[in-house]
Amino acid sequence: MISDFLITSDGQKVAYDHYKNGHEQVVIIAHGFFNSKQALLIKELAESLSDEYDVIAFDFRGHGKSEGLFYWTAKEYQDLLVVIEYAHKNYKAIGVIGFSLGAATSIIAATKTDFIQSVVAISAPTEFRKVDYHFWDLDIENDIIYTLIAEGKIGKGVKPGPFWKKKEKPIALVKDLKVPILYIHGDRDWVIRPWHSKMLYENTASEKDIAIIKNGPHAEYLIRKNKHEIVA
Repeated sequence: MISDFLITSDGQKVAYDHYKNGHEQVVIIAHGFFNSKQALLIKELAESLSDEYDVIAFDFRGHGKSEGLFYWTAKEYQDLLVVIEYAHKNYKAIGVIGFSLGAATSIIAATKTDFIQSVVAISAPTEFRKVDYHFWDLDIENDIIYTLIAEGKIGKGVKPGPFWKKKEKPIALVKDLKVPILYIHGDRDWVIRPWHSKMLYENTASEKDIAIIKNGPHAEYLIRKNKHEIVA
């Protein structure tokens, strides 16, 4: 594995891990809020994909080893674009798997580059201001026991920036998508409800598919309980 940094178009230093497995195709993993490439579930996904793909996992600004502050999808597409440009120099085919706000960023970035061939958007919101976060619906097993007490706390954290910056809305962009996209959503997602993926799917112009996972939780937690449905 190669670990290094890339510099975005606005001068941010972005950390990445490049899992070189000898394949001609690469998958880029775009983690969700409060996560990083060091999170165990992200590393588990990277390893699960290794039989068929090379993998690049990176840290959005304000997360992990990357510099700067997190701007809640207002600027993060630049982080993903610089990773895509790096991958384009080495691979014939590039896919992106994004989780939660990382999925929103993946949709934004997909409308700004011709270098990717597919997107998987897991727990994607239609737009940031409509995220359904309800603290009273906390997932005890995943959000408290796993993330705060057990091994799931590894690689977690964020340096937040201002959340009021103008953001592009995935729901307004999907009509311009030109690459195939698969929406995946857990039907018990308490952070971003399944209606988001359903609405994105309905408004997507490109080749598309959708999978609503029965009893599935939010974003990366699907790797814990439903990995066979995510990796298949």
